[in-house]
Amino acid sequence: MNERDSEAVAALLRGRGYSIVDHEKEADVVLLNTCAVRDQAEQKAIGKAGHLGKIKRRNPNFMIGIMGCMAQNRGEALIDRLPDLDLLVGTQKFHRVPEMLDQLFASQRGLGPRPSTLIELGEEKGSEETIKDHTPGERKVSAFVSIMQGCNMHCTFCIVPKTRGEERYRSMEAICLEIEELVANGTKEVTLLGQIVNSYGMREIPYKKGKSPFVQLLERVHDIEGLERIRFTSPHPRGFQKDLVAAYGELEKLVPYVHLPLQSGSDRMLKLMRRPYTVRRYKEIVEQLRAVKPEMCLSTDIIVGFPGETEADFAETQTVFEDIGFDMAYLFKYSERAGTKAAEMEDDISDEIKEARNQALLEILGKRSLWRNQQLIGTVQEVLVEGPAKRGEHLYTGRNPGNRKVIFPGTERLIGEMVPVRIEEATISTIRGELVLAGV
Repeated sequence: MNERDSEAVAALLRGRGYSIVDHEKEADVVLLNTCAVRDQAEQKAIGKAGHLGKIKRRNPNFMIGIMGCMAQNRGEALIDRLPDLDLLVGTQKFHRVPEMLDQLFASQRGLGPRPSTLIELGEEKGSEETIKDHTPGERKVSAFVSIMQGCNMHCTFCIVPKTRGEERYRSMEAICLEIEELVANGTKEVTLLGQIVNSYGMREIPYKKGKSPFVQLLERVHDIEGLERIRFTSPHPRGFQKDLVAAYGELEKLVPYVHLPLQSGSDRMLKLMRRPYTVRRYKEIVEQLRAVKPEMCLSTDIIVGFPGETEADFAETQTVFEDIGFDMAYLFKYSERAGTKAAEMEDDISDEIKEARNQALLEILGKRSLWRNQQLIGTVQEVLVEGPAKRGEHLYTGRNPGNRKVIFPGTERLIGEMVPVRIEEATISTIRGELVLAGV
């Protein structure tokens, strides 16, 4: 989501005549789009802003802005910590950035008073419809498309409802129009984005023929001519009802990949986290998905060291994690976030224990990922070519339907194309192969 928000702001700025430069030393203004989910992310942003402040003290015309969740979460208190800030922009005000910069540059030219830090942190009705811009004329083989903002779940560990507000949904018409424009410019794959993406339209858009608003949207997007693949993130297990599971068998463009956050394999911990499902229900969803698509690839989120997590609780998580066999996982060591319910609980797990539990899951994940990738050796995978690989001459990279990165020798003309690649070797994180030529 932050990547999409940043892209939209950059597109707005380009439309206003600004240019993106390759390095901050060449810039007149640097904007940091921030995350508040983990303390480490906030500390990195504060450290970076402090470094930029040194540049500003040497060049008073240099401008620094902080946008996004940390700005929303910490508010004007950030100015006390970072007095060199020129802009402080919350999550519902990204579209205001161009006019705020215009005001600052006008003051530099003597066309207006020099303002103190410009602050935009309030809520704004309709702001969910403003994250829609992409750079004109730029071809994106795979593109993110925001379909909603905010979250209504209030999990005890999560700061997002505070930083992103309540759920607000874009119209299906606006979403489809954005995707149609992307496809017309060469996009082959879209990823629909929402904090809890499968709660799209709840309580606002009626069910039709037993199908939720989100499944209705998937069907609309599926009908867009020229689009090849549909992904979405991040869903909630609560939203995986029969209609969404069935969609994987009915919509051929919907790739066989699901990111399904588990958070813990202990029902006791799930209750403390305020996650409204049980491990049993979670396993049922996985079984149903694999019944519809046996090749289904799964990724998940796990938090270790949540307040009160005992050795027995973690042992249950280990067992579930290994039994399900995830292809990929984001593993987090719990860190307290001010403003969440969990912050009122005692953080009674030491850093050493959190690290040990994290490493134990990483070991399980590594073995599973390697095994799963090795199963692909000798198979032919359909790969959407995204561009040159980071390393290696004449090597290109793309992803198979299961979201695995595939590297193979190729040429620039293949970018944006679906190509068959025979897999020849595999590591934990990377698959390598060769193009299958016609008639071979």
